[in-house]
Amino acid sequence: MISTGELKRGMTIELDGELQQVLEYHHIKMGRGSAQVRIKTRGLKSGATVERTYQAGEKFRRAIVDRRPVQFLYREDAMYHFMDTESFEQIPMGADQLGDVTQYLKDGQTLEILTYSDQPIGAELPASVELTVTQTEPGFRGDTAAGGGKPATLETGLTVQVPFFVNEGDRIRVDTRSGQYLERM
Repeated sequence: MISTGELKRGMTIELDGELQQVLEYHHIKMGRGSAQVRIKTRGLKSGATVERTYQAGEKFRRAIVDRRPVQFLYREDAMYHFMDTESFEQIPMGADQLGDVTQYLKDGQTLEILTYSDQPIGAELPASVELTVTQTEPGFRGDTAAGGGKPATLETGLTVQVPFFVNEGDRIRVDTRSGQYLERM
């Protein structure tokens, strides 16, 4: 059991029978009342983000979540197949378990699978990934990065806003947390 004073970003706790990852927390002390802690969490299975307030000193059950490095192999219907890079065991996961991660997956990509009690519950991507632009409007001379943007479809099917100078075939880096363009490679 851990108390509200021991919470940290990225920690996994059990709330209402579901695993929740702490995204942010704030310690709030009002005038005469007792201190409170406002916690924003994301459900590892559902992906839903919830913000709740608790009294300072309240205790939570800490969940031990293991991370295993895996390589994405292929997609078959709504199932995604991964290979554990250490044991070479194949791990199938459904699209509902992966959530937004599916928008950034390409063959051969490495990422981490989250497991709880030896059951896969989700996946975690690196902070950014490199993807190739497959379709976008052509850029014209005089277009600048500060002048706006245009939509571009990437090799995974994801559509992001990119600067005007980005063309088809360019490799770009995309932030996996926000889905925004970072830079051209």
